[in-house]
Amino acid sequence: MPLPLSLPELLHGNTVEWERLEFKKGRNPAAVVHAICAFANDFRNLGGGYVVLGIEESNGQPVLPPAGLAPEQLDAIQKELVELGYHAIAPYYHPLAVPYEIDGRLILVLWVLGGQTRPYRCKVSLAKDAKEWAYYIRKGSTTLRATGADETELMSLAATVPFDDRWNMQASVDDLSRDLLLAYLRTVGSELAAQAPGLSTEALGRQMGVVGGLPEAPFPLNVGLMMFNPEPWRFFPTMQIDVVWFSAEGPGGSKFSEKIFRGPLPQMLRESLDYLKRNLISETVIKHPDRAEATRVENFPYDAVEEAVVNAVYHRGYDTREPVEIRVEREEMVVLSYPGPDRSVRLEQLQKGKANARRYRNRRIGEFLKELKFTEGRSTGISKILGAMRENGSPAPEFEFDEDHSYFLVRLPAHPAALEVAQQKPRPESGAESRAESRAESGLESGLESGPESALLEALAKGPLSRAEIAQILGHKRISGTVNRLIRRLTQTGQITRTLPDKPNSRLQKYRLP
Repeated sequence: MPLPLSLPELLHGNTVEWERLEFKKGRNPAAVVHAICAFANDFRNLGGGYVVLGIEESNGQPVLPPAGLAPEQLDAIQKELVELGYHAIAPYYHPLAVPYEIDGRLILVLWVLGGQTRPYRCKVSLAKDAKEWAYYIRKGSTTLRATGADETELMSLAATVPFDDRWNMQASVDDLSRDLLLAYLRTVGSELAAQAPGLSTEALGRQMGVVGGLPEAPFPLNVGLMMFNPEPWRFFPTMQIDVVWFSAEGPGGSKFSEKIFRGPLPQMLRESLDYLKRNLISETVIKHPDRAEATRVENFPYDAVEEAVVNAVYHRGYDTREPVEIRVEREEMVVLSYPGPDRSVRLEQLQKGKANARRYRNRRIGEFLKELKFTEGRSTGISKILGAMRENGSPAPEFEFDEDHSYFLVRLPAHPAALEVAQQKPRPESGAESRAESRAESGLESGLESGPESALLEALAKGPLSRAEIAQILGHKRISGTVNRLIRRLTQTGQITRTLPDKPNSRLQKYRLP
């Protein structure tokens, strides 16, 4: 990204006050970090400043021609700045680095905008064992360590802009996918969808509130990159959902499987929820001796799972380098996110479903998820989890966070009937048929094992089958949810096809191998 002004204007201070310029002949990392920290703190609200590497300073003026930097230094310095931005400045900060050539010499200009998460502090020394941190500010043309009244005043400037609503100075408007922006507008039925083809990406982004900054220096907002960039993990390294499920031995055993979901927020949510629904949520049939109707329950009710996962994605801290984690065992499903809920939330209120947060960590993410019907944004998620578990006949969910509100955990216990079926030991040979029926109806093989899938594909090799015939082959007395999920999964993956593709709901519909 080019600078918003010409290099001559920058070097000679025609449009930039000297308080916003610092020249450095070499690449002293500690001095550069202190200058970046000072400009990011923007103590005088001047809009940050510029650190010019490769030019010596004399009485506040640049010495030209420049001393310059070796070509191999440019790449090394920029890589070093990325590491220092994460590990030597808190909250982490990265300036924009722009190389230039003057009189045949290379220089590097660091564009340091006033940060939206000030105050920033940095390491006083970059020595291996150094542990001292301090705040730095600019006074005149000098970078100084903030102390006393200056430090107190700097603290009062602390930003209150939520992370998702801040400009991302490591990205450009070109990092927003126009296709994703248009797809979103069509999905939510926005009137802007009709006007969008005639707008530039920047203009469209500003209309949607995902582009900010000055006309000469526009930046995408974090929420824009989370929603409308195909690879948001490039900007938010742990923006992902990790699904981990364990074998019968549990976490103490040696067998477990893992699947990671990444991508724009809507895609990541849809894919992870669909995966959980197809592979890890099963149905159990409870037969009653006193009536013909059976009761069908899920090991983990999908509505509760959906609310727990959406809640974790909505309220997690995207400046925290921890993913959302979903751990699945026979006995429970756990959804874990960082950090914990707002300080105004009390655990005893949460357990009753009556907690109402006074502040939302990601207000813009909430707006988009609400438009996409993922959430209502009215503190109703916990109540829905409680209601879904109760309606399914499951034990009450458990919520957990520590005194520091550093994490939030939702524990969904498995339904007792589903757990009982899952824990059944093999019966004598004579009971093999009833055991197969019990396992099939419970749906325990609906994605964790390949038995039903292999049996179905083998049967279809002999000719097309209807849903009812498929159910019989799998040991079901009727077409169950497990059967429907298996057929849907194999159809979506192209392993089987419909005999009447234009009439998916026809009573004559059958399935066959491609």
